[in-house]
Amino acid sequence: MTSKDDRHSVFRSAEQDVTSAAQTPSTAQTRSPAFRLAFLDHEFIKREEMRPVRLQLELQKIELMMLDEGIESTVVMFGGARIPRPEDASAARTPALGALSHYYDEGRRFAAMCTTESMKTGGRRKVVVTGGGPGAMEAGNRGAHEAGGRSIGLGIVLPFENVPNEYVTPELSFNFHYFAIRKMHFLMRAEAIAAFPGGFGTLDELFETLTLIQTGRMAPVPVLLFGTQFWKEIVNWEALRDSGTIGENDLELFRFVDTAEEAWEAMTRWAHSWSPIPRSET
Repeated sequence: MTSKDDRHSVFRSAEQDVTSAAQTPSTAQTRSPAFRLAFLDHEFIKREEMRPVRLQLELQKIELMMLDEGIESTVVMFGGARIPRPEDASAARTPALGALSHYYDEGRRFAAMCTTESMKTGGRRKVVVTGGGPGAMEAGNRGAHEAGGRSIGLGIVLPFENVPNEYVTPELSFNFHYFAIRKMHFLMRAEAIAAFPGGFGTLDELFETLTLIQTGRMAPVPVLLFGTQFWKEIVNWEALRDSGTIGENDLELFRFVDTAEEAWEAMTRWAHSWSPIPRSET
């Protein structure tokens, strides 16, 4: 593979022209927005008509940086930002939310298991990736950090929760404008997906994953739902099957787990005893 330092072009680089442009004498013409190099013109890039370019930039920037960092595959951890640390469970907004705090520790231990395995590959495979925020996401990044490895945070600009948690590897801490591109990057390298209790965002991420696998738009991977009671109360899976809106085999696209050990066993036995499920008829 050609590294970023080995690439060669006969054309002047963008950096060379940025340097030259900065040395241009100030005149009425050079101070005009029209004279700015297009890729340095933020007002131009932010125009509504430039949305397709911004989408491509957001897809490509993270892709190239992942390549530069040698990331080959990931273990995705979805989960709610409101899941408290166990020591903060008593201060949770509801007793039910506080009761979910033990999944913080399960996520932390599961991430450590994945990271220990990842380090055998030089930190290139099974790299933990989360949304980079607090709660269940922090647990994933924290577990990876405590295991001595690196982890990825795919953040997004929101009116709240904008600062990445302190355990995300700085070189792998990304920020998104588009939810759709962010979800693509969650799944593009996934070897396995673990969904912890969460709200609308977690449900959105989980069901998009299941839809892509069900329809054959994504290769099957282990999908692990942490919290059997939570997920069975939140979603009436059997009612979906009984109504005929999903097929019987669609219930085999995922597994319920309650501990890090159960999740690790299910993930590692995937290729042997939990084989990929064919797409259901829709």
